[in-house]
Amino acid sequence: MHDAPPPDGLIRGPDGRLRCAWHGGDDLYRRYHDAEWGRPTDDDDRLYEKLCLEGFQAGLSWLTILRKREAFRELFHGFAIARVAAMDEADVERIVLDARIIRHRGKIVSAINNARRADALRTEHGSLARFLWRHAPDADERPATVTAEWLRANPVTPASTRLSKALKKAGFTFVGPTTVYAFMQSLGFVNDHIDGCCMRDDCQTARDAFTAPG
Repeated sequence: MHDAPPPDGLIRGPDGRLRCAWHGGDDLYRRYHDAEWGRPTDDDDRLYEKLCLEGFQAGLSWLTILRKREAFRELFHGFAIARVAAMDEADVERIVLDARIIRHRGKIVSAINNARRADALRTEHGSLARFLWRHAPDADERPATVTAEWLRANPVTPASTRLSKALKKAGFTFVGPTTVYAFMQSLGFVNDHIDGCCMRDDCQTARDAFTAPG
């Protein structure tokens, strides 16, 4: 039995384990929290996909995007950078009519633009991952303990501001520092599972085993 309420920012799941409260107990969201959120990757297409989807998410809940993710993947060719970079205005007109996704013309155009910018960065730096991961924060920029209070007070960080500026300079759009920090959290540039979350140690193990490109 667990009589005491969970610590701030955590909720107890049906398995009795504590998790970050933002998943809200939704099964799909919980699977995403457990299996994906905070896990690092150097796959250019996956990094590009997440940048795009975080841009679409702005002003909405991530769960809304998660429920539509497979439709996004279908319409944007699995977020393969080269294929999206080749899309044109006819593709924009087709996609903006598809009710399965967020039909925001500016963000659809942005996804295509950002694929072209990502392709240019791959040519310049060898990979998109190499460019992005060089902006991961140093240990001295991170809190000693990740708490709900710290996360609420830091929707933007110096590292996300630096990366946002670098992406904008490279021609990306819909990559403000708040959007970029959500991207960094989700793809393991930082480990923002709250202290006490059952997935924090797993994600840290994955981060420790990961070698950032470049």
